[in-house]
Amino acid sequence: MTTNEKKVTNRNSRESEAHDNNLRSKPWRPVRNLEAPPAPPGMTYRWIRTAMLGQEDRSNVSRRIREGWELVRLEELPAEWQHMSTTEVGKETGIINNEGLVLGKMPTEMVDQRNEYYQQKNLEQVEALDNTVFNDSRKDGRYVKYNPQRDTKVTFGKQ
Repeated sequence: MTTNEKKVTNRNSRESEAHDNNLRSKPWRPVRNLEAPPAPPGMTYRWIRTAMLGQEDRSNVSRRIREGWELVRLEELPAEWQHMSTTEVGKETGIINNEGLVLGKMPTEMVDQRNEYYQQKNLEQVEALDNTVFNDSRKDGRYVKYNPQRDTKVTFGKQ
């Protein structure tokens, strides 16, 4: 290049390229340990335990996968969530993890079916308890007829 030739560079101001002056900075808030990205429509996210008290818990992860949960990979997340930590070793490379937990996803319809199943199991167990433990069929008289009352009353002041 000769001294008479000028080097032409295309420079834009920092304000025009890198900074959006119309955006406000986000207010500070404490970190939530189990913060997860919003699930895609029709899906539900859940953290699945991979370790407890420093010991691996592969059976828990295996059980959840057999239940229908799928492990979420980093490339499935929106760009603003690409900062999440992932497993770096083994067949689970790229799976979202957080302090002994991995992120799983399942169709919301299946999650609702699962919740209904466990709610029904809970009702059956409560009914079985009411019908066996708290009845008056014992001859030794240790138990009295139990009349389950499943509501509570809270009052304040004078009655």
